[in-house]
Amino acid sequence: MVRAWLDMAPAGIFLSLSVIYFGMMAALAIIAFRSRLRRPLQSLNGVVAPFFNAVAILFALLASFLANDISERSRQALRTVQAEAGELRNIHTLSVASVSDMQNIRAALKAYVGSIVDDEWPAMNATGSSPRTEAAYDNLLREVSQPALSKASGQTVHSALLNATVRAGTQRNVRLALAADHTNDLKWLVVIVLSLFTQVAIGLVHLERPRAFVASLIVFSGAVVVALGIIALQEYPFSGTFQIAPDPIAAVLRMPAPGGG
Repeated sequence: MVRAWLDMAPAGIFLSLSVIYFGMMAALAIIAFRSRLRRPLQSLNGVVAPFFNAVAILFALLASFLANDISERSRQALRTVQAEAGELRNIHTLSVASVSDMQNIRAALKAYVGSIVDDEWPAMNATGSSPRTEAAYDNLLREVSQPALSKASGQTVHSALLNATVRAGTQRNVRLALAADHTNDLKWLVVIVLSLFTQVAIGLVHLERPRAFVASLIVFSGAVVVALGIIALQEYPFSGTFQIAPDPIAAVLRMPAPGGG
């Protein structure tokens, strides 16, 4: 349920939050002032504001922790993409600088990078990875691992190529793990439930004043919709409104071949 909500378009995320919180506000107002429970609820008059503060602080802390987790994951995802792109550039540069002909490696690298951009990037949020990209990486690693390269280009260059290829694969695995990470779904559920409890707490503080009851819930509901909506838009680093683009990796395709071609 939480995953389906987070996968919505921005308008859907904000609309659903508005329905939840303003609907809850309307339900609380009807129960407190228009239902048969009005008289029993009025007997609860006297709940002091610090009671509301305790619930609100708990909600605010958990929402802050959730926002921090999402921001840190986005920063880590960006660093991972930059590191992966750097290793791919190293492979290309070493293949060009080598005295031996490494056209096969550059062709395999181009196929791999093209598969990342065209196949794996759109698939990351849905299926996690692309079989075509997996095969393209295996082919690149196979080309780089050819024993004859040590004799043709030297052990140092060959080792550097192989290490760069392995590190690129490692960064890819980190990127895929970040894209498939849905551990925040339960945290989202807890934050949403706590925010609803906070609405109830606000209502209990203003049972004797209907206008203050409605006004305070409107302000709180609007603030929650804006805050949680913006946080939700950043939940998945490789999809949605603020997704990380594959531009650093795609730039490897534009790197010049020997002779400027």
